[in-house]
Parts: sequence; C-alpha cells; structure tokens
Amino acid sequence: MRDQIAKYAGKLLSDRSALQGGIAFAAQDDMLLTDGAPDLARLAGEVLPSLGCLGLVAALPSLPFADFLVRRAPAGESRIVPLDTETRTFLHDIPFLRREELGGNATARIAGLLGNRKGVIAEGVGIVANGTVTVEHAYINYSSVFHAVFVKYLLDVLADGFLLPGEKEAFRTFRRDWLRPLSAEGLAFRAGPLSDPGDILAEIAAAGRYTVERGLVDSFFGNISCRAGDVVYISQTAASLDELPGRIDPVPMDNSSTTGITASSELLAHRRIYEQSGARTILHGHPKFAVAMSMLCEEKDCPVKDCWKDCDRVRMLGDAPVVAGEIGAGGLAKRVPPVIASPRKAVVYGHGVFTVGMDGFAEPFRAMVELENWCRAEYFRRLEEKHPG
Repeated sequence: MRDQIAKYAGKLLSDRSALQGGIAFAAQDDMLLTDGAPDLARLAGEVLPSLGCLGLVAALPSLPFADFLVRRAPAGESRIVPLDTETRTFLHDIPFLRREELGGNATARIAGLLGNRKGVIAEGVGIVANGTVTVEHAYINYSSVFHAVFVKYLLDVLADGFLLPGEKEAFRTFRRDWLRPLSAEGLAFRAGPLSDPGDILAEIAAAGRYTVERGLVDSFFGNISCRAGDVVYISQTAASLDELPGRIDPVPMDNSSTTGITASSELLAHRRIYEQSGARTILHGHPKFAVAMSMLCEEKDCPVKDCWKDCDRVRMLGDAPVVAGEIGAGGLAKRVPPVIASPRKAVVYGHGVFTVGMDGFAEPFRAMVELENWCRAEYFRRLEEKHPG
C-alpha cells in the first residue's frame, strides 16, 4: 500500500496538479496508513474512517484556481457547478467549504460532503478526494476535480474578467510559469501502416505515454486505438495512458468476441470513425484549452438547453469541427464520425479531442498538439480583447 501511495503522490507531482510538500494520502489496509505532508496527512487520517471507502488524498493544488472559484462564488453558495461533460457525468458538482467554515470540526464537515461526492474543495487547505476501493481511485478523483476547476476557471475569467485582489497577477504567473510549450519535436513514432501485433501494442503504449509526458492530458483522460485489418487494438476503460502495456484489447470490428468487455467505453465511436474515415489510428484526449474553447458559443436565443448532448450544429475551432455528444456509446458515435474524415480532427463539446492518422500515430499526435496550441492562443487573444491589460 505504501508503494501505491508513493506512486500516486509522484503522479500528482509529475502531472503538476499538486505542490511539492503539499500532498498526503490515507489508506485503509489491515490498519489505517497515512503518509505525506503532516497537517494534510492528519486530516486525511481523520476523514477516511468516517467514509465507506479505502483511499483518500488531500493535496494543495499547484494553481490557485480552486480557491479563486470559491471566493468568486456568491454568498450562500456552497458548490461549484462546472459544465464540462466529464464533470456532469462523473462528479455532478464540486462542494466547497469556505475558510471561515473550517474552524471547529472541519473533519466532520469534509467527511459529510464526501459522503455523496468524490471530491471537495476546502479553501486554503486544498482538494480532498476519496477512492472507493483504491488509492488509485482517489488520485483519479483528485485529477478530475483539478481538471474541472481548471476548465471552469478559464471560462469564468473569460466571461467576467478578474474580480479578486491578486487574481490577475496569479493568472499571469500561471501563463508564464505553469503553462509549458506543447510540441511533438523529438518524439519517435513508427512509420505506418502498423500490422504486426507487437509493434501495434508498443506504439499505442508509446503514444499514450507521450500524451501525458508532453502535457496534453492527465493520465486517465483519454483513449487510443489502432486498426489492423478487421481488428481494433484499443486501450482498456480507465486505463492510465502512461501505463498501457497489458491494458490494450484486440477487439474484432464485427464485435464477434467478448474481448470488448474491458475495452474503452468509447469503443463504438472508434469503430464508427474507422468505418467512415478510412483511418488507421485514433488518439482521443481532453486537452484543457480545447475543452474550454469548445464550450464557447455565440448563438443567440438558442432553444437548445443541453448543448453538450442535444445541439445538432457543427461549429468550428479554427479548422476543427465541434460537435455535441454524450460520452461512452452515446452521441459521440453518431456525431464525430461524419465530420472527422477530412480535417482528421474533431472536438466534442465540453469533452475532448479526437484526431486520426492514415498510417501511424505521428499524424494524430501532431494534430492534437497543433489544435491545443491554437486553442491556447485563441483563448488568450479573446481574453485580451475582452479584458485588456
């Protein structure tokens, strides 16, 4: 168990979602284990026994966006409601406790909120997330909250500007120091088309590792596949993209085998994309700026209320089409395949990016890098235009 705690503490640092010296885990094994920053470890160890789960992480985010969202929230509000598709589906909303609410019995307050949610923000303390059966699940839930907060804060700042003392300066620091240039330079991809099963498995694993190492996505945000004849090799559901060896399933295109049971929940979308585009490889991830930009729509008086699943319009982010679609086997499989063939990329509203390659993974990887870079530049252009200075 301590090895797992060390592993996922390391992941929080490598994906830069938590601060060095600001991470703690608690885990229930034969006995209660805690490890990490002393104050946070004590909090985690006090909260976990009150929950019906086996793992918990309490960490100070590397960015101040969570605390800013709490402070920007109206008086009397007690939750953040991001509108990205992942949060709608898996988190619903994110409860928070203001700094003044943490006096006295903070442990009971946090435990009470975590009783029916996967993560909570405690202002000035950090993000606390539970894991039903493993420390890994706690890490995934923390990452999901961090991702949701990141996207929502980008959108709120673009809509309303900077409202708090020090907020603009912190955002400048984020842009200057936290954001890293995205590039595919220096990466080695096998030339396609790929046909040997061993080469396919190795290349999928490498492409997944690159997406995480280069900062395009966090470990659990995406899926990858390669078609060879009548077989689709696809990452398994909930597989960490930087740990794909042993987590890739060969699934017949005609669904004539049960091997698809453990495959990504978006297997059907991958199949339909292959059928309609002639592609040989697919890369899917949730780059944060692309997710945020996909949710900006200038349509006035639109009758569609649930844009993320019901909108039938095709909008554009640069040269990438944006479509609605529920995750899993829902609208994605209907709306992405018809629009992706020519541009070889598509964005799903509030969800993420699909890119395809006609041979290997170099093409879809570069396409995702270019699209996220375009979305970053366009976001900052709009921010400066709307809120100069």
